[in-house]
Amino acid sequence: MQNLTEIASQVRRDIVRMVHGVQSGHPGGSLGCTDFLVNLYFSEMNHNPDFDMDGKGQDLFFLSNGHISPLFYSVLARSGYFPVAELASFRKLNTRLQGHPATHEHLPGVRIASGSLGQGLSVAIGAALTKKLNQDASIVYSLHGDGELQEGQNWEAMMFAAHHKVDNLIATVDLNGQQIDGSTNQVMSLGNLKEKWLAFGWEVLEMDGNQMDEITATLKTAKTFLGKGKPICILMKTEMGKGVDFMEGSHEWHGIAPSDDQLAAALAQLPETLGDY
Repeated sequence: MQNLTEIASQVRRDIVRMVHGVQSGHPGGSLGCTDFLVNLYFSEMNHNPDFDMDGKGQDLFFLSNGHISPLFYSVLARSGYFPVAELASFRKLNTRLQGHPATHEHLPGVRIASGSLGQGLSVAIGAALTKKLNQDASIVYSLHGDGELQEGQNWEAMMFAAHHKVDNLIATVDLNGQQIDGSTNQVMSLGNLKEKWLAFGWEVLEMDGNQMDEITATLKTAKTFLGKGKPICILMKTEMGKGVDFMEGSHEWHGIAPSDDQLAAALAQLPETLGDY
């Protein structure tokens, strides 16, 4: 298997091509979280592309910030859940690859509809408790946006998970500091998130989500806290638009598509390693 950095480069190519192809979608956060999700699916997580919704004996992943669906779809396809060629149908009429993941399309790998923000942590907690009841030692992972934490449901879920000792859950928050209307500090500051998660009774780790070796090390460390009575949170610093220089660090690329010239410029920065769809 090719190394994780090479896979991530191809996934980034998929993302910008998918969004450009329909002039619609969310490239910024997708590019920023690419290294993390590639590492999770191609290295750390025990999962089976022969998909079933129960996922017994497998680690489960829940994407809460569903607008980064181009990343999710690319990783699923490149992992073998469905044909890579299907990425070309992104956001088109009657596609299984909706703009936000949807379960009614029965796309393998998608366990929840996540167009509405703030709900994924609650679902992940429910899945983690189910695994405990079934004496299934597998892990539940989830991914959330920092702007998404402005939704109150997250904080109720955080209290619930700590109270019920949901210690088979690793929730990761993408801290890119950007949301659709500007920086998170401008829209509604989240304050000291580390202190807040700690105060809510979670184990908290921090990492650079655009450094593959650091992601690997942090995920391995997170696993050492499993089964010790506390849910686990990873606060992950990323750069929105990572890998494409003119997109990096700007909220403007949260939800717009590149032009033809911008696509060419982006692809010139991203080596093709697995073959384009």
